[in-house]
Amino acid sequence: MPLKKSTPDFILIMVTMTLLAIGLIMVYSASAVWADYKFDDTFFFAKRQLLFAGVGLLVMFFIMNVEYWTWKSWSKVMIIVCFVLLVLVLIPGIGVLRNGSRSWIGVGAFSVQPSEFMKIAMIAFLSKYLSENQKYITSFRKGVLPALLMVFTAFGMIMLQPDLGTGTVMVGTSVVMIFISGARIKHFMFLGMIGLLGFVGLVISAPYRIKRITSFLDPWQDPLNSGFQIIQSLYAIGPGGLFGLGLGQSRQKFFYLPEPQNDFIFAILAEELGFIGGTLVLLLFSLILWRGIRIALGAPDLFGSFLALGIVSMIAIQVMINVGVVTGLMPVTGITLPFLSYGGSSLTLMLMAVGVLLNISRYAKT
Repeated sequence: MPLKKSTPDFILIMVTMTLLAIGLIMVYSASAVWADYKFDDTFFFAKRQLLFAGVGLLVMFFIMNVEYWTWKSWSKVMIIVCFVLLVLVLIPGIGVLRNGSRSWIGVGAFSVQPSEFMKIAMIAFLSKYLSENQKYITSFRKGVLPALLMVFTAFGMIMLQPDLGTGTVMVGTSVVMIFISGARIKHFMFLGMIGLLGFVGLVISAPYRIKRITSFLDPWQDPLNSGFQIIQSLYAIGPGGLFGLGLGQSRQKFFYLPEPQNDFIFAILAEELGFIGGTLVLLLFSLILWRGIRIALGAPDLFGSFLALGIVSMIAIQVMINVGVVTGLMPVTGITLPFLSYGGSSLTLMLMAVGVLLNISRYAKT
């Protein structure tokens, strides 16, 4: 391992902090009405998000100073712990049921979502596997299949909760990593057909997923049920226009758009800050993608390259799905917008991942 260590990527730090600041402002703006009604405290969600952000930043700066190859040694332990947590979350009394999904483990007044941490554990595991098995990666049986068995075992356990959104991000990130590692195109064509059949099976097996597909195609068929969220989201984005209604002036947060501080926070942002504000946020995410790719290309070893690539792919895929859902380009899934949406597990995970990326940047030739 190289001994020379430089300063971490300054642009990446500043972009992350900027997105975090925008997220804190928007969580307060989006949640104030709902928080006042439910908890008699307009700052209820904002204060908790500020606490999550503080913890996440401490984690980020701590991990930024932990040599990234440490995760190579701990990758197996991490993924075993995450598998154990995925089993525990399914046990009534341990796992907390919310909105029809048993995806959280309660810890006092807070809760932890194991599937979120499985994403980063899987990235670390695949980075180690792919960097050590490059000579087998063109072989489906010896190279691709073992990696996919691990990925889809984790996906299956996440679907038992069920949590299709998080599972999709994990699988998408893993596929990108395996593809970039040099796997053959024909393997992905075969997997694509299997994946399509599997997706159809998942949709058919759960009536609510069929409703999500039909509401995506025409949300006005069922405007008060399956199409409600996307219609209200579009009603938020539309009036925003070029410059928005003004910070704090959203109308849809007045009990029209359910829990607007979570998955649909981008709709409130677009309503209040307009096309300009929404575009600025997407440009900031593009900067993270750019810096992440540069770090991956300049990493001193294959493990660092795969680790950086996996992290930046996870963030990019999650942003694309969230914004796609909010703008009506994709069916509704429970995916948070990184750094902006309310939620402790998601925010802490993202800042932790950025911390790893920053450490790789200290050794990368960018």
